[in-house]
Amino acid sequence: MDSVMIFTALLSSSVLFLFLYFNIRRPSSRLPPGPYPFPVIGNILSLGSNPHISLASLSKIHGPVMSLKLGSLTTIVVSSPETAQIILQKNDRICSGRHVPDIFRILDHNKYSVSLLSANSQWRSLRKISKENIFSQAQMDAKQGIRLKKVEELIAFVRRSSVVKIGDAAFTTTLNLLSNMFFSMNLAHHDSNFSREFKDHMGIALEIAGTPNLADYFPIFRLVDVQGLRRRFRFHFTRLFRIFEEIIQRRIESKETKNDLLDVLLNLSQETASTLTINDITHLIIDLFTAGTDTTSSTVEWAMTELFRNPDKLKKTQAELREFAGEEMIIEESDISKLPYLQSVVKETLRLHHPTPFLIPHKAEAEFEIDVDEKYLFRVAKDAQILVNVWAIGRDPKVWEDPLVFMPERFLESEIDFKGRDFRFIPFGYGRRSCPGMVLGDKMVHLLLTSLLLSFDWKLEKGINPQDIDLDEKFGITMKKAIPLKAIPISIKS
Repeated sequence: MDSVMIFTALLSSSVLFLFLYFNIRRPSSRLPPGPYPFPVIGNILSLGSNPHISLASLSKIHGPVMSLKLGSLTTIVVSSPETAQIILQKNDRICSGRHVPDIFRILDHNKYSVSLLSANSQWRSLRKISKENIFSQAQMDAKQGIRLKKVEELIAFVRRSSVVKIGDAAFTTTLNLLSNMFFSMNLAHHDSNFSREFKDHMGIALEIAGTPNLADYFPIFRLVDVQGLRRRFRFHFTRLFRIFEEIIQRRIESKETKNDLLDVLLNLSQETASTLTINDITHLIIDLFTAGTDTTSSTVEWAMTELFRNPDKLKKTQAELREFAGEEMIIEESDISKLPYLQSVVKETLRLHHPTPFLIPHKAEAEFEIDVDEKYLFRVAKDAQILVNVWAIGRDPKVWEDPLVFMPERFLESEIDFKGRDFRFIPFGYGRRSCPGMVLGDKMVHLLLTSLLLSFDWKLEKGINPQDIDLDEKFGITMKKAIPLKAIPISIKS
């Protein structure tokens, strides 16, 4: 009897300890407020199937800086321009770390990815290579002809199509643009199975990577793939990786010189003092392709969706383009800066439909404090995960008038740009962890929209009204339309 009583007492004490450990926030800790956590699992159930929406709703209750306990992982969520500025600008260096999702440990991608490495010497080297050799102004100018050629191929494809899947067409164009920049070849054709397969592998991989994973919250689950996420991700990610690996190996074996970006990277790897390896190059390329293709095509698809749902905005955009183009119906890349309404359409699309609802998660490299409204001083612990909910900021009625209305005009008299100088609008992030491909992404979205809207009028399939077009999202690392947008092109130039 005594042993039973002792066992019961020990068990009760253990349960009480776990409850207190995971649920009691000591006043001295000064953590930001947040929803009350359950024992052991914390606030995991609060994430739901659409974490960006769930956390936006919770921020209305607990404030623009909020703390969650996701299993063993302390997470800080910021949902206002002011708190985003505190994290990304005032504490840029401290918050420059990365929390690596378990899924990206496959193929050791976390050890080579410029997106996932902490801001160490390896990351600085890869970042410098990207800035100086891939996204430099000289390279952007040199590759202008490739961009125009890919756009011409898109127009030709649309002309021979009876119905166009906007996202697929934009994806293939962007994929071929990047593959020509790097490999001097098209990776796909608009009518090819390969383009669809590549898009499927990438889309599924990004969707899996965006799924809440128990292994990220409870390290013990890294030993067992309870949700099957690692197995599924490995299949799709490995397929993508092998495609690039084989292309690179063929170039090395052939000893051909094509004066493309792959040649630039291979030459860099052969320099005496270089630490760049072939493995580094493969991981860097898969980073750039996954970051560039899906986000660009998704933004174009959302922009066309909103324009179709708002016919007056569509007419206004086309009127600006056609008036500027004149009888020649030609708009050069350098002309984009002279098309304010088109630029406003792109900005408004990114505000409402940011390609990634959260910026890639940051990690606090040291403990620091957040001063909110000069009233509350909160502590952010070392190694805490930090999520910037740009989706919530873009739809906050305290920040934007009529935030759910697609209204490009709000940007016409505004100096807000893509560079993050106004934290109400940070589509490419800010600071040392901002997107290195911002310039190319900006150019491609505008060029693709210009080609689709200048050369064609559009109508929806029979029986579909503009307001019937759904706005449902498919949550993942990239926020895509749940139902692909399809439309019928009407050529206005033979």
